[in-house]
Amino acid sequence: MNQIDPQKNKYLQEGLVIPAHPLALDSGRKLDETHQRALSRYYLASGAGGMAVAVHSTQFEIRDKKHGLLEPVLKMAMEEVQAAKLEKPFLMVSGIVGDTDQALEEAYLAKSLGYDLGLLSAGGLGDWSESKLIKRAEKVAELIPLFGFYLQPSAGGRLLSHEFWKDFAAIPNVHAIKMAPFNRYQTLDVVRAVCASERRHEIALYTGNDDNIVADLLSSFSFMVEGQLVTKRIVGGLLGHWAVWTRRAVELLARIKLCLERDGEGIADLLALGVQITDTNAAIFDPHHQFKGCIPGIHEVLRRQGLLEGRWCLNPQETLSPGQMEEIERVCSDYPELNDDEFVLKNLSQFLNQNQGAR
Repeated sequence: MNQIDPQKNKYLQEGLVIPAHPLALDSGRKLDETHQRALSRYYLASGAGGMAVAVHSTQFEIRDKKHGLLEPVLKMAMEEVQAAKLEKPFLMVSGIVGDTDQALEEAYLAKSLGYDLGLLSAGGLGDWSESKLIKRAEKVAELIPLFGFYLQPSAGGRLLSHEFWKDFAAIPNVHAIKMAPFNRYQTLDVVRAVCASERRHEIALYTGNDDNIVADLLSSFSFMVEGQLVTKRIVGGLLGHWAVWTRRAVELLARIKLCLERDGEGIADLLALGVQITDTNAAIFDPHHQFKGCIPGIHEVLRRQGLLEGRWCLNPQETLSPGQMEEIERVCSDYPELNDDEFVLKNLSQFLNQNQGAR
């Protein structure tokens, strides 16, 4: 069984900013390598602790044979990390989807390219029993350390029970779980399951609830387990929202950690900030149209900064929803302190430099 590097696991357990890496396309909907690599360099320069590639924000269609982008996209991101020669550990997470055979194939590919963890989704497997999903996870965990993933149904996921997460937490090679049901009850199902697990100290909880980022990170979750009070925190985030304005996300997590170290000093200001962040997320992620404009919304923010040339997606039907552009303009105007435009502008030429890094 392949194990995670102990030093990297230490950083994972302490809590990291892990942006979900988008896909850069040109106007012909072909891979734009210059901007794809620029995004990776942006996340590295922003101080993020890792990147998640081949996930929802990267577009699941990269796996379609007519596009054939899964391996190239995974490889480019890894090349940029290796070229950066960072002093601190940097966690590379690869999305893994599909039935057992496909998931094993993707896990093998990710591990062969040097990825540390597989973010295992149950998306598209709505007709599978939970016991069958657990057997699939156990097999994948033999190839690559696992980052569990509770994906909301609106984005292609499915509902999973508290009992499922208890069984999932018992898998020896699970090291983290991303909770992204965008639902408090379902989030608690995961946290309570991990608290009840004998492996509770070995599994880091990460928020994927882009609608509740700050509150998730500030909250303490306590449950009675066999007569003992067990407390767990969500230590970091693996987020599509953190694919934009990533420098500010790194500052935010550092500020939250300092607040917790100082027994809640400044918590009221952070909670107020959290409301503003949720407002910006509503504009970018398009919940009013069941998140149909989520990926183009992320692209639009990055386009405005020069990190992408356009909002193009592999699926031509995936575009901004009616009124979404106006909402993005509103939040950009209302919350200028949430963007990192100045940081991007200062470094954009370096991010786009074709002679830098792995090129």
